[in-house]
Amino acid sequence: MQLGRVIGTVVAERICEGLEGQKLLLVEPLDHNMKVTGPPFAAVDTAQAGPRDLVFLVGSREAAQALTNEFVPVDAAIVGIVDAVTK
Repeated sequence: MQLGRVIGTVVAERICEGLEGQKLLLVEPLDHNMKVTGPPFAAVDTAQAGPRDLVFLVGSREAAQALTNEFVPVDAAIVGIVDAVTK
């Protein structure tokens, strides 16, 4: 799992079969200190996240399994909204 922050929305003119009706969000990856760890990427939203929400994501095959249709070409899926992070 990975921590991230929603920084925008992705609008797709065409979308792969199985992703119809799914919201795509732009997420910046974060470490446990809330520091950005890499470039932003698109993620399918399964948790109804919104702008500036702190979220946790899964990647690879787990991202595809987070959707109803498991055979969808996605690399990242938002699976939860984080309330707080403590050390």
